[in-house]
Order: sequence, then C-alpha cells, then structure tokens
Amino acid sequence: MSDESRMHTQQPEFEQQDLRPKVVFGALAGLAVILVISYFIVMGFYHYMDTYQKAHEPPQNPLVTPRVESGKPTKTETQAEIKRAFPEPRLEEDERDQMNSVRLEEEKQLHSYGWTDEKAGVVHIPIERAMELTAQRGLPVYSAKAATPAGRGQEAAVTKRAKQ
Repeated sequence: MSDESRMHTQQPEFEQQDLRPKVVFGALAGLAVILVISYFIVMGFYHYMDTYQKAHEPPQNPLVTPRVESGKPTKTETQAEIKRAFPEPRLEEDERDQMNSVRLEEEKQLHSYGWTDEKAGVVHIPIERAMELTAQRGLPVYSAKAATPAGRGQEAAVTKRAKQ
C-alpha cells in the first residue's frame, strides 16, 4: 500500500502533546516582570519631569499674595475672596446658584398667572392652559386689511396680477 492510500484510510490525528505548564507559567512570570519594570521606568520618568518643571518654573508675580489654607473655605469666605480679588463689575459671583434662580423664575412664570404689563393689560397664563386655549380656539388669523403698509403693497401687486 502506498502512503496515499494509508492516509485516506487512517482516522484523523490530533495533537499528541500539550503545552507544558512550566512554559505557560514562565511566560506569565516574564510578562509580570516586564510590567513591573515598565511601571518603575514610567514613574521614574514622571519624577524626572516633575523635578525638571519645578526647576524651570518662572518666578511668581510679586503682586500675588500667598494664601494660607486652613481647610476647606466656607461659601462666605469664598465670596469675600472673590469680591476682594476681582474688580467691579463682576458679571457672575456664583454661576450655579444664579443659573438655578433664573431657571426657577422661568418655571414660576411658565406655570402661574400674573401681570406682564399691568398698564397695557397684558397678562401671562400657565403654559398648559395656553395650549388648551390654542387647541380650542385655533391660531389667530389676520385679515389682509389689517396688514402693515409693506403688506398692502404686496396685496396690490397680487390684485394686479389677478386682473391680468
């Protein structure tokens, strides 16, 4: 029998030999050693860059007064520091609180009744009620006679074209 005929008649073979555990653990130990060495190299580089930056840092402005940190400052201390450090007019003192108060005021206006201009007789109503009224009554339609002078010129041009 030739080799070809034997190959076709034999059962498929499989790997007879597995990896040795010593080789796998050796590779993992080598990887761990490389990682530890890399960590120390990177930390040494960061330490070198930090000392280099501190050595080449420009001198501090003599007008700046050093602050003594006595823990976390309170809100009133922070506001007093802002008022002392920044000249008038300060556009924002506490951005978050100012934005929250603006949003609360807008929400109050959207969901309440009140005067917008009492002398002119203009009021504001809650937005839900305004949507209900618009759905019931529909949007206002203005006649062509109530148009502005620019609108009247356009109306005249339309009527001339219609006559031709």
